[in-house]
Amino acid sequence: PTSSIRLPRRSIDRKGEPTTVQTTGRHDPCVGIRATPIAEAMLACVLMDHALRHRAQCGDVKPPIRPIPGKAR
Repeated sequence: PTSSIRLPRRSIDRKGEPTTVQTTGRHDPCVGIRATPIAEAMLACVLMDHALRHRAQCGDVKPPIRPIPGKAR
């Protein structure tokens, strides 16, 4: 889990006056619910990386494709 920052931080109160805020104890948010979007973003990066590597290596080479004999038209 993400950790709480225990250093005193400068802030303002509701009246706009300067104050100091310091966290005591552990107040860790659950980052487990963010796992799906993180995994999707990682997968998108990996797929684009492979597509760009393929394009860099092969360029616009199109292999000759012959029709496969059969009944399908």
